[in-house]
Amino acid sequence: MKDPYEILGLNRGATKEEVKSAYRKLAKKYHPDMNENNPLQDLAEEKFKEIQWAYDEIMNGNAGSPGYGSTYNGNNSRSTGDLYSVRQYVNAGRFHEAISILRKTRVRNAEWNFLMGVCYVSLGSVNQGMQHIQTAVNMEPSNMEYQNYLNQIYNMQRSYQQRAYNYGGGSSSADCCAQLICADCLCECLGGDLISCC
Repeated sequence: MKDPYEILGLNRGATKEEVKSAYRKLAKKYHPDMNENNPLQDLAEEKFKEIQWAYDEIMNGNAGSPGYGSTYNGNNSRSTGDLYSVRQYVNAGRFHEAISILRKTRVRNAEWNFLMGVCYVSLGSVNQGMQHIQTAVNMEPSNMEYQNYLNQIYNMQRSYQQRAYNYGGGSSSADCCAQLICADCLCECLGGDLISCC
């Protein structure tokens, strides 16, 4: 069971004022009204409910239960909210900021690998990105988001490599162009734009 303090980004023993302040800040960020046109609206709504639950548990004095804290790692832990923030950065095309957050995250689960892969692919490091996405698929083979994205990359790569070959290519410059075009298409799928003229 998640630690309510961890959900609010607080250390155990935080004052009531610190709890209220953290709650207000997170509630405003994840409130459904603030994420109305966000493609990740469902995730924001789930996070909002989790924040509300954590606040209620702390304020009602239930956060000291022995069941809490099993996933709490102290000051160096990163909350699941970080991966939500990474998704927001990815949707905004701010891949360097997303990678910066991911590098500081201690838990390297399937979602972490998927998001790192999306960032690398979007920045043009397709092979490096595909390694991360393949790891995510291996960790959670039933996750269709990861599987579909990996298949999409494979299909685009095959398509662009075939085009490069048909145009007398096969050269490394054609491969580079194909990878850039592939990265731009993926970027646009996520709401960004790597190459603005295409």
